[in-house]
Amino acid sequence: MISTRPTTRPRMDPTRRISLTAGLLYLLTFAASIPQLALFSDAIDHRDFIRTAGGNGALQLGSLLEIVTAFAGVGTALALYPVTRRVSRTAALGFVTSRVIEGTMIMVGVMSMLALATLRVDYAGATGAQGDAVGVVGHALVTLRQWTFLLGPGIMPGVNALFLGTILYRSRLVPRLIPAVGLIGAPLILMSASATIFGGWGQVSTTGALCALPIATWEFALGVWLTVKGFRPGPLAALPAVSTVTREPVPVG
Repeated sequence: MISTRPTTRPRMDPTRRISLTAGLLYLLTFAASIPQLALFSDAIDHRDFIRTAGGNGALQLGSLLEIVTAFAGVGTALALYPVTRRVSRTAALGFVTSRVIEGTMIMVGVMSMLALATLRVDYAGATGAQGDAVGVVGHALVTLRQWTFLLGPGIMPGVNALFLGTILYRSRLVPRLIPAVGLIGAPLILMSASATIFGGWGQVSTTGALCALPIATWEFALGVWLTVKGFRPGPLAALPAVSTVTREPVPVG
C-alpha cells in the first residue's frame, strides 16, 4: 500500500535560522535607513520648512522607515545573542545594549520629525509673532533630530562594531576579513562623529561619508554572508555549549 501521509520538510538547523534571521535584519536596516536621507532632506535643508505649504507624506514615510530601522537593528543583536554569548557574554550583552541605545536615539529623532509634521499642519499660515515662534520650534525639532542622527546612527555603529567585531574575529564564525573591516572602521567613525560634534565637518559631508564607509561595508558584508552562507561549521562546532540550567558556557567533550 502506498502511503498517503504527507512528507515533512526537513527542519532548518537552529543556528542556520539564527544566522539567516540576523543577516536579513542587517539587510533590512540598509533598505530602510538609506531612503530617509532623501525623505527628510527638505525638512533639514530649509530652516523655515515648518512654515511652508505642502504635504507631510515624505516625513511620515521617512519616520516609518526609521522605526523599521530601529527595530531591525535591535533585532540583529537579539537574534545573534544565543550564539554570541557562547563566545563572550560580556561582549554579547554589550552589543545588545549598544543596539538598544542606537534604536532609542533613532526613535527620539522620529518623534521630533512627527511633531514637526503635526505642527506644520496645525499652524499652517501662522504669521507675525506666532509665525516666528513656530519657526523657532520647527528649527529646534530639526536640530534635535540631527543630533540624534549623529549620536545614534553616527556613533553607535562604531560601538556595535567593537563588540560584535571582536566576537566574530575571535571566534572565526565568519571570515576574519569581515570583522576586521568593522574593527578598522570603528575608530574612524567614532573619530568622525567627534569631529562633527566639534564642528570639524558635517556628518553627511564627503569626509564624514568616507569615514563611515568601512562600517557600512562591514555591516552590509556581514548581512550578506549571514544570509547566504551562515556561520562557518568548524568554528561553530568548536564553541562551548551552554547549560540550560546554569546558562553558563560549559566545555564540550
